[in-house]
Amino acid sequence: MSATRYTYLGPEGTFTEAALRTLPEAATRELVPMVSVPAALDAVRSGEAAAALVPIENSVEGGITTTLDELVSGEPLMIYREVLLSIKFALLVRPGTTLADIKTVTAHPAAQPQVRNWLKANLPEALWESSASNADGARLVQEGRYDAAFAGEFAAATYGLEPLITDIHDAVNAQTRFVLVGRPARPAAPTGADKTSVVLWQREDHPGALLELLQEFSVRGVNLMLLQSRPTGQGIGNYCFAIDAEGHISERRVGEALMGLRRICPEVRFLGSYPRAEVTLDDVRALRAGTSDAEFVEAAEWLARCQDGRA
Repeated sequence: MSATRYTYLGPEGTFTEAALRTLPEAATRELVPMVSVPAALDAVRSGEAAAALVPIENSVEGGITTTLDELVSGEPLMIYREVLLSIKFALLVRPGTTLADIKTVTAHPAAQPQVRNWLKANLPEALWESSASNADGARLVQEGRYDAAFAGEFAAATYGLEPLITDIHDAVNAQTRFVLVGRPARPAAPTGADKTSVVLWQREDHPGALLELLQEFSVRGVNLMLLQSRPTGQGIGNYCFAIDAEGHISERRVGEALMGLRRICPEVRFLGSYPRAEVTLDDVRALRAGTSDAEFVEAAEWLARCQDGRA
């Protein structure tokens, strides 16, 4: 395995690359762009790379299904950290192009919901076609395949383009969440401001089935940050559930919730416990009474005394 190589959704000039370069260790790693999220993750699975940074969620459209499906169904991988990046698009064109010249535009499919209103107001007749990534769209504009691409302004120089219009976004403060993914290993030590990600499969579909899963978190005071269903591929109505929960697997409340889920689910895939991006201990919600590790330990000791006749 190459311990010094990180892959990411390429080519050069993507928001994913910009997010990766915010990590301190990126300065000492070989950063290798890949043509797709599956290709980036497969390089980790094969040992060609130590880790991959890929987009998993944005604040406008929700989960990035390609990434979620790869983590759900592929050979197991683990998330080790996350990065949040504010997203603002620029309309990149070949030098000399005006707004009136633009008949075709391109970008990654996840970009479209973030610029849809701007496009409708300013280029209502332009034909949209999706590209593998925003930076790949810029490359296709450079080659003359399209008239303009929505991408990061920083990608313009890489592809010999000009930012015709900058600071484009339908939603103010739009962000994309990226995750650094590696092969399964022991999670990093808890920081006190952590997140745990899992995928759950129901044993059978019946009234209250999802509620039964969620109660394993609720009764232990574990707050959920994301709940998304994904089809299993086994027919209409068959879903698994991707969940992000506050806390670390080493915390008693989180560990016991996962044990409870393992008892009632045919499969639980642990995707990792890792530090929450841009969150400090001061930002973490106070634990509900009865959910701290000390209280779980005291309850276990009380049970042991009862079993020994010392209650």
